[in-house]
Formats: sequence, C-alpha cells, structure tokens
Amino acid sequence: MHTTQLVDPFGRRITYLRLSVTDRCDFRCTYCMSEDMVFAPRSQILSLEELYNVADAFIGLGVKRIRITGGEPLVRKNLLSLLRRLGERPELEDLSITTNGSQLAHMAGDLRAAGVTRLNVSLDSLQRERFAAFTRRDMLDQVLAGIDAAAAAGFKRIKLNSVVQTARNDDEVLGLVEYAMARGLDISFIEEMPLGSVVSHQREQTFCSSDVVRERIEARHTLVRSSHVTGGPSRYWQVSGSDTRVGFISPHSNNFCGDCNRVRVTAEGKLVLCLGHDNALDLRSLMRAHPGDSERLREALVGALQLKPERHHFETDEQVQVIRFMSMTGG
Repeated sequence: MHTTQLVDPFGRRITYLRLSVTDRCDFRCTYCMSEDMVFAPRSQILSLEELYNVADAFIGLGVKRIRITGGEPLVRKNLLSLLRRLGERPELEDLSITTNGSQLAHMAGDLRAAGVTRLNVSLDSLQRERFAAFTRRDMLDQVLAGIDAAAAAGFKRIKLNSVVQTARNDDEVLGLVEYAMARGLDISFIEEMPLGSVVSHQREQTFCSSDVVRERIEARHTLVRSSHVTGGPSRYWQVSGSDTRVGFISPHSNNFCGDCNRVRVTAEGKLVLCLGHDNALDLRSLMRAHPGDSERLREALVGALQLKPERHHFETDEQVQVIRFMSMTGG
C-alpha cells in the first residue's frame, strides 16, 4: 500500500491529529471526569517514544497540524522532549496544546522554545468560587497568571475555551468575552458533549446553545462573520473594533461533521475516528507487537480511516451517549 495521505470513505482528507499524552489531570472538571477518577496504569500509557512514532506515522501520511491534549498534557513527565522533536518537523504547520493553564506560569517559556505555536486554555469562569466548583480545584489565580505568562512568552492568538451551561455560568459570557478583548485573546464557546456519566448536573437542563451565547454577546458587541479557520470545529466571528475573535463549537445545534479533517489518538494508543462513536483501533498493541515497523503502522492507519463515520449523533436530551470521559479521549 503506497497511499501517501489519509482519506475517509466520504472524501474527507485527514490533516489534523489530536494526540493525548496522558489521561491524568490536576483538575477534576465536572463535565470532563468524575471526582474519584481511576486512571489507566502507567504501563498502558504510550511512552514518549511511542507517542512520537504515532505522530511520525501521521506526518508521513500528510498530517500538517498536531494538537497535544490530555488529561492535562503539561503534567506529563518529560513532555518537553517530545515537543522539541515535533517542533523540529518542518512538515508541521501547527503544533498546539490544549491546557487548563495550571502549569503555564512556569512552563510557557519552555513550551515556546520547544516549538509550540499556539495555546488553547480552558476557562469556564472568572469567579473564584464558581471556578472551584467547575474544576473542583481552587486555582483560578494560578490559571490567570499562566495566561499572562503565555502572552509574555510571546504566544500569539492565545485562545480561551469555555463550556457554557445554563444556570451555571451562562451569565459570564460577556465577562469572558471582555476579559479576552482586554488582552487580545480569542475565545471559543463550547456546547457540552455527552461524554461520560456526570453527577454534578443534568445535561438536558444545563444545555446552552451557541445561538443563545451569540445573542448574549451581540446585546453589547457587534460580531462580524470571519473567514478565519484553525483546522478545528470552531466557526469564528470578529468582535467589531477589537482584535478578538469569538468561536462557537456547536456539536448539537450546528453539526460540524461535514468538513471533519481530524482524528484522535488517546494516551493509551487508541485511534478514535469520531468523538461520537466508541469504535477505536488499538495502536499500542500493534506497536508493541511490531516495534519499529513504521510501514505496518501507516498501513493500519490508512485502513482504519475506512471506518470513519460520516457524522456523530449527539442529542441534548440524553445524559450519556459515549461511555468514556473526555479526559480519556483527549480534548
């Protein structure tokens, strides 16, 4: 097999890999994992070398963007060594990280030096007590200091990610936008996805659509549709008179599957073809049974792409549709 790129049965070319480097996290966000989360044994987690081999195989098949995720990726020991290797790959147009921001205050400079080009930082509230309720950790000041440190380190277009929930933080939409505007940041508002069983809230009651969020913003600011794309599912608007772009990730109200260009690999080495489906290919077993066989790995990836579904089918009135938590998948 001599295919040099990844194309699914619907003609979508895969150019974007989201690579989870750990399932562990120093937060316990209510929509992402349970408070008493049981993490995978370390022997089941891909080594840094295995993670690089996965990335290398995808790069060889035409992937141009890699986003490092978790868990919280910055708690992975020796992560910088992996980032430096990826940062040296000229084929990559974009090497980014999604983080909760807790480690940025002391790591931002090293991340920039390693070749990371963009940062997404999760931030669901600017109120200390509410932030602590969302994350089960009282660390808002640490996260805000991390965002400032990332800007000082030279990161451009830092983007905030906010999961909006009715009666939990939907009254902070304007405050979050204006926090971003004051610092020249971008921000994306995300409709919660039904991944994993949660006990802190009823998803059908807390669901807040992107249309509602946009209306809240437009009550005070003019939004102009933007042609900006990052390779991910956000649809962007420019805040008039500002550098800030506002994105909306709308798996329920505005399905984004038609132009899906991405797949995920979990920290345990499972290739997840779609967030809304539990099907996965075990890359870890393949790599450990055939160490160093990069051709076999690439062939497995090309073959697996033929199973990528056309779309997910998330419904707002169902509590759980995919059993695994987001932290197990990679954000």
